[in-house]
Amino acid sequence: MKVIGDLTGVRGSEMEEVVVEETIVVGSAVAGAEETTVVFAGSDVADENWVIPGSGVAAESERTVVVGFALTKKKVNSFMQPKLLSLARKKGIFFVEIDFNRPLSEQGPFDVILHKLTDEDWRHSLEGFQEEHPEVTILDPPYAIQNVYNRKSMLEEVAALNLSHSYGKVGVPKQLVVTCDPFSIEMEVEKAGLAFPIVAKPLVIDGTAKSHELSLAFDQASLSLLDPPIVLQEFVNHGGVVFKVYIVGDAVKAVRRKSLPNVDRRNLGNTEGIIPFPRVSCAAAPADEANLEPGVAEFPPTALLESLAKELCRRLGLRLFNIDIIRKYGTRDQFYVIDINYFPGFGKMPEYEHIFTDFLLKLVPNKYMKHLACA
Repeated sequence: MKVIGDLTGVRGSEMEEVVVEETIVVGSAVAGAEETTVVFAGSDVADENWVIPGSGVAAESERTVVVGFALTKKKVNSFMQPKLLSLARKKGIFFVEIDFNRPLSEQGPFDVILHKLTDEDWRHSLEGFQEEHPEVTILDPPYAIQNVYNRKSMLEEVAALNLSHSYGKVGVPKQLVVTCDPFSIEMEVEKAGLAFPIVAKPLVIDGTAKSHELSLAFDQASLSLLDPPIVLQEFVNHGGVVFKVYIVGDAVKAVRRKSLPNVDRRNLGNTEGIIPFPRVSCAAAPADEANLEPGVAEFPPTALLESLAKELCRRLGLRLFNIDIIRKYGTRDQFYVIDINYFPGFGKMPEYEHIFTDFLLKLVPNKYMKHLACA
């Protein structure tokens, strides 16, 4: 729901006119035919419930959990779904959009700040706010997010972990970071002993579409066409399935997605050049279990995923992220982490509304645990 223009609200017995300019009204829901509660995003009354005249509803005095959010328009559209907002309201949680035209210190009060922005000014603003308001939970700290915006540091944490569990082993594919002139890539690859085909990924994830453009290089000659800085990974056959593991605090959920098909290395001589991923895969599409081999379709053991998530939460300092995992084709218990994404598309995670709202309430247990019983 968006409100554009002037809107008169009632707070208690007083009338006050509020000017709203393309403000997203979140945390609002129609609880009945005659009841509408509104929280004005970015306003200095974000911690109060306002009532639209004529609704016949008295303003509530009980304070709720206020989550300030700073997200791109695309992320707002995918994450702030009506079902999430309605459930959050029932649990006493209201999402309030942060106004970038005003100092962060003048807004709130907030219990939690949820964000996914790469702007340097925003990072400094948030870090300054955290120093002034240590009682506010930041999801997640800017310094921690930076670790997964660089694919080198991202996967170094997994490589250092080298998790070996009774249910399997988790590592990373053999890889190489190249920051130099593209004409020297061939020599670097040969020196590192990487085998073809090779997955090429931009080194830095900066929120642009380009930072997610991946490609597959099949021969030495094609390497000079790549654009450093990049990360090169050996392609591991995995049966065309990637497991996307979503982490929200202590909650871990895995889904299956289509990925690149296996490559027959015996016939590599018949394939050359670079192929962009979008032409050969559709990561957004669910993997049809009926068309998969049993060993390929089987999810990684829950105990293994929970151990991995717990260790990465500790090492990365993050609570909202997902891990892309593949199983080496022909094995049952050998897994590789190929990517980590901060604050991914949680809308694709089963039951994300319940998982996310319960997670938010657990961040402020002493004051708001009573709301858990209301959902």
